[in-house]
Amino acid sequence: MAIAAGAWAIGLVASMPSGPGPVDDTQIRAIACATKGRIKRFLLTSQTDSEAVVEHILRCGCDMVQLVDTVPVQTCAAIRKHCPDVLIIQVVHVQGEEALDVAKAAAPHGDMILLDSGRMDGPVRELGGTGRTHNWDVSARIVATLDCPVILAGGLNPDNAGEACRRVRPFALDICSGLRGPGFALDAGKLNSFAHRCDNTLTT
Repeated sequence: MAIAAGAWAIGLVASMPSGPGPVDDTQIRAIACATKGRIKRFLLTSQTDSEAVVEHILRCGCDMVQLVDTVPVQTCAAIRKHCPDVLIIQVVHVQGEEALDVAKAAAPHGDMILLDSGRMDGPVRELGGTGRTHNWDVSARIVATLDCPVILAGGLNPDNAGEACRRVRPFALDICSGLRGPGFALDAGKLNSFAHRCDNTLTT
């Protein structure tokens, strides 16, 4: 459905401390193999240790790795060494103005920054899939400041996709819970509506 709707990439969510929709690594690899050459494939990993992240990437076979937690710079260096064809997307959870400094520090070590609405300081770390928006004014400042592509996530849906594009001007939008129906199944109608809203915004 994502490919038919014109999506640029799909996100394959591995084990997380919280949030809906994780997929086991065997299924992630099966999906990655089935879609190779047709769409970009993001592996969302909550691993932070260099060796664990590299092993996870090699096990799942995706084009890109989305680091949903803060990682040491050594982890990015290890990815560059052992997975040189894999692009690195570092997630920055926008909880306040400090996110700008966090994004500026992370940008030189990856290929893209993704702005999400997780909370790192709760009893259970929220690293995505919250269904919440964050302060888009901060996100817009980050987009304007950084030289690398910035992806916007967090609480997006077909009704606010156009506004998100206009206000933040991100490289891309990352959406999950806003396209789901009963049982957290992907809803084709919501997906196509989202794609249509994005297309209209980009052409006006």
